Amino acid sequence: MEQPWFQVVLTIFSSVLASSGLWAYLQKRSEQKDVKTEMLIGLAHDRIMYLGMQYIDRGYVTQDEYENLRVYLYEPYERMGGNGSAKRVMQEVDKLPIHKFIEQEDEHNEHE
Repeated sequence: MEQPWFQVVLTIFSSVLASSGLWAYLQKRSEQKDVKTEMLIGLAHDRIMYLGMQYIDRGYVTQDEYENLRVYLYEPYERMGGNGSAKRVMQEVDKLPIHKFIEQEDEHNEHE
């Protein structure tokens, strides 16, 4: 024999689940997450492009710079669905020689 409180709880639970308000709330949360994801992809893309072009123009990349760009920016960017021009820049960075440290300009040029 069912208890009346159980029927009341079940009715309330079913009503909330079926309500358009709940589904609208869940959809809005999903859309906000999508916007945040798009923003993160955009920020990562911008940073990958900026740093990658800096390294390409310089002609080499340090081990720390490469790890930062590859592991902490590009790989998560790619997993989130990013691609395109950032992928091409990363492919060019992959071809650069890796140095231990940033090379200093000629001290002679600094005194001129």
